[in-house]
Amino acid sequence: MTLAPPLTPPSQLVSALRGPGHAVLDPAAVCALVPATPAELAALGPSWDRLLPDAYLRDGGRYRRRRHASYIVDAAGELHAAPHRAHWQPVEYNALHGGIERWFEPIEAEVAAQPAWSRLLLAFARTCTALKGAQAWYVEAHQFRIDTTDGIGRPTPEGAHRDGVDLVVVMLVERSGIKGGETRVFEADGPAGLRFTLEAPWSALVLDDRRVIHESTPIQPLEAHGHRDTLVLTYRAGGFQGPTAAPGGS
Repeated sequence: MTLAPPLTPPSQLVSALRGPGHAVLDPAAVCALVPATPAELAALGPSWDRLLPDAYLRDGGRYRRRRHASYIVDAAGELHAAPHRAHWQPVEYNALHGGIERWFEPIEAEVAAQPAWSRLLLAFARTCTALKGAQAWYVEAHQFRIDTTDGIGRPTPEGAHRDGVDLVVVMLVERSGIKGGETRVFEADGPAGLRFTLEAPWSALVLDDRRVIHESTPIQPLEAHGHRDTLVLTYRAGGFQGPTAAPGGS
């Protein structure tokens, strides 16, 4: 038995982020927010079959594949692709993988060229602006596949965490042949929390990263092999995270 997420209408997304600091959008709400048709979002899905192994897992696992890209949405709301760069987090946000430059293969050009891609990135930039004011937003996009190659897959091997950004969006792309993968969200400075399982493709968890922490529990196979695919978008004011914390990148 899995717990269904509490759903937020797109018209109440910003107020939910101002209130408890998190919201869950069902696929119809995501389509309305972007805007996009279900077919346009589904057209992105096959690219998850072409992700490459994550060579940086410090637990020795083989269960994660990913690609990464960076963008800047300027204060006028225009999207610009940033030069390919390393993903970097400080150790205070990622005790397992923080403090190192992780160079992942870029998200494929044909994915970035899909009609829904730029609209998806811009939709949540508008959410950031509504929540925290007009300014440039430094965006990182991560395609993840967590599979059961090792018998168990860990969506968040670093445990419950914040990402060191302003807004985090976790979109479920597909669940296949697995159990587990429960999402857990907690107040960063309090006792309240909730748990649920994202099951509908293109549903989205949206988080005010400064106010809540989050994690997903491990997955196990229901069949010989299973996987959980997600798209994670992060938005940060002031610049990308990097060893020098320089605006626009490291």
